[in-house]
Amino acid sequence: MLTANKLMPQGRGLAPVLLKRAAAVELDWDVRQKSRFDATDSLGRQVGVFLPRGTAVRGGDVLVLEDGSLLRVVAAKQPVLRITHCTTHGTPFDLTRAAYHLGNRHVPIELQPDHLKIEPDHVLADMLRAMHLIVVAMDDAFEPEGGAYGGHGGHGHDHGHSHDHAHGQPPLILAPEHQHDDHGHVHGPGCSHSH
Repeated sequence: MLTANKLMPQGRGLAPVLLKRAAAVELDWDVRQKSRFDATDSLGRQVGVFLPRGTAVRGGDVLVLEDGSLLRVVAAKQPVLRITHCTTHGTPFDLTRAAYHLGNRHVPIELQPDHLKIEPDHVLADMLRAMHLIVVAMDDAFEPEGGAYGGHGGHGHDHGHSHDHAHGQPPLILAPEHQHDDHGHVHGPGCSHSH
């Protein structure tokens, strides 16, 4: 087994041709947020990763193996909830409110200009729908924000701990035709009711 104990955030400083030739390893967030883990790369090699405690690995980072070879990290698609505002009845500010409430619950959140992403949690999905947001289950890469004082990352941040309260619960994601709020409004594609 090869080992890696050096991380180059986003491959900074490496020539593009080196990155293109490097083997890859596809990892979900559950693995990438750990500083020690085993993985199999695109060449079938077993790799043991031993990074300083608290280090999170982001998609686009490069691991340096003990033999000097490079290993590109790819953020694997995984189950997530994609949260958007209702374009008919809401505003983009609704996403700011959602991020505030999720942050109060210490939930890892990926922030994008037009949507948020969180790991599946049926309780949080229900809360967000009650706030008139559209919540859709999908498989996608997940790159949550790190703390304000974090290191590198896809967004210039680092996230060094996990939150297990959402794990182990099967997500309860209703089809759009069953996603009603207290006013009988359906939140999903084709959201066209008035409140």
